[in-house]
Amino acid sequence: MKGITLEILQFFISLLQDPRGAIAGWIITLGPVLVYSPLFVIVFVETGLVFFPFLPGDSLLFAAGVFSADGGGLNLIATLLVFYAAAILGNTSNYWIARLFGSRIIDSGKVKALTPERMAKLDHFFERYGGLTIVITRFMPFFRTFAPFIAGTGHMNFAKFTFFNCIGGIAWVTLFVGAGCFFGEIPFVQEHFEVIILGIVAVSVAPALIGAIKAAMASRKSGTQAAQIEAAADAERIMRGKHVRKDD
Repeated sequence: MKGITLEILQFFISLLQDPRGAIAGWIITLGPVLVYSPLFVIVFVETGLVFFPFLPGDSLLFAAGVFSADGGGLNLIATLLVFYAAAILGNTSNYWIARLFGSRIIDSGKVKALTPERMAKLDHFFERYGGLTIVITRFMPFFRTFAPFIAGTGHMNFAKFTFFNCIGGIAWVTLFVGAGCFFGEIPFVQEHFEVIILGIVAVSVAPALIGAIKAAMASRKSGTQAAQIEAAADAERIMRGKHVRKDD
């Protein structure tokens, strides 16, 4: 079991490091039709199962876009359609998992990435932006996996969710696949592809990191303030005790 787990982790790490190499290998080994199967599965799993928020959605879309340019091995229309379906169906699956089993999953504590801070932030997003939360979080790793889950726990009815789910999924896929297709043939991009992928990952993850840092700072600040209030209260009690003894 441990060996299988390690192999899966190694696969995901290599995919994060070199999505272009992974797609090139799939084109060779799977052929022009079946090559779309792993592309569909990875995006579906990232968006559809709350246990896998770390999968490389953004970089995979960009790399697939590079191969969707003329002569790259993938067909642009087929790539877009496959990713549209994976993104929309993934979020739909996530929504219904939450609708049916959400409270049990949250209470179990097995989804470590589903922290109270992230849930609170998504609650705030839903209160402020409503259905647009599903569109906005499409461009935010981790949050795009949790947003449909939180929506399914009671924030949104299915018809409204489906409307914004389709808008967000189509916008996300079109942007990253289109960027890869358009910029992928530029020599600079080809020569520095790994660095560009790391940049995409960094920019994508930045909002989540900033949010986590802000939450940690706010928690530390509130803890310091609580300690100061407690210290002041202790000092006041001591002073009152001295005054009582003097009066006696």
